[in-house]
Amino acid sequence: MGIPLLICDDSNMARKQVTRSLPDGWDVDITYAINGVEGIEAVRQGHAEMLFLDLTMPEMDGYEVLEHIKAEGHKSIVIVISGDIQPEARERVLKLGALEFIKKPINKEKLENVLQMYGLI
Repeated sequence: MGIPLLICDDSNMARKQVTRSLPDGWDVDITYAINGVEGIEAVRQGHAEMLFLDLTMPEMDGYEVLEHIKAEGHKSIVIVISGDIQPEARERVLKLGALEFIKKPINKEKLENVLQMYGLI
C-alpha cells in the first residue's frame, strides 16, 4: 500500500496536472477533493499523510484547511500548489504549517526537487 496522498483543488485540470507531475514510480494512493470541505474530511479519514493543497477554492479555502489541520492536530505533510504567488500568501501558509509553496502551473522537476529536498522520495 502506498502513501495516502490527497490532491485538493477545485480545478479538474489542475488535479490532473498535479497527478501527471508526480515522480515516476512513486508509491502513492491518490484521493481527490474538489474543495476544502471535502479535503478536510479526507484528512480526517486518513487519506492525507501527504496533501497537495490549492488556496483558492469554494466553500473552504486552503488557508482554512490548514487552520483545521493544525487545530485538529493532524500530521499531514502539506505542500501548497497555488497561483497566488504573493509573498504574503507564501509566508502565511508556512506559518500555518505547510512544508512548502509551489506556484501553478506545477512543474514536474520543481515538484520532484521539493520532494527530494525534504526526503519524501
